[in-house]
Amino acid sequence: MLLALLLTSPANAASLAGVTLPDTATVNGTPTTLNGLGLREKFFIDIYVGGLYLAQPTHDGATAAGTDEAKRIVMHFVYKVTKEQMNESFNEGFANSPGATASEMATLAAMLPDSINVGQEVVIDYAPGVGTSVTIGGAKKGTIPGVSFMKALFGIYVGSKPPTEDLKKGMLGS
Repeated sequence: MLLALLLTSPANAASLAGVTLPDTATVNGTPTTLNGLGLREKFFIDIYVGGLYLAQPTHDGATAAGTDEAKRIVMHFVYKVTKEQMNESFNEGFANSPGATASEMATLAAMLPDSINVGQEVVIDYAPGVGTSVTIGGAKKGTIPGVSFMKALFGIYVGSKPPTEDLKKGMLGS
């Protein structure tokens, strides 16, 4: 009977490329649900598994990036990257997802450590009225206020020109 209960219990985590993320997360006191997982690859190398958490799940990228509600992106790294590589990636992303100011982009760049190691997570939380907070390896690095910055940053991943279509599709659960 115990075996039957275990087999019929709902899953409480999702996995991709050996990385497991929980089905729910709390952002500034608001519950969010894992919308989907995607894999960021570059030159056939797996870089990170990205998870998108939303208060109201959706398969539409514009809605996911643009809605002023609690949300989270988790990037669980499976490949070591440098600060320069992260900055290059963010700058390319902001070129494809406009709306962030040069000052906001510089603030984000200053939050990055010299490297992000295998197994570390970069967590980007947005809370309405608070802003976009960045946590790296469990340490909160800072918060950037404003809805427009959040829209630009989340638009990098699920907007019209994501790093890869597979990452976007996975994060949108489509």
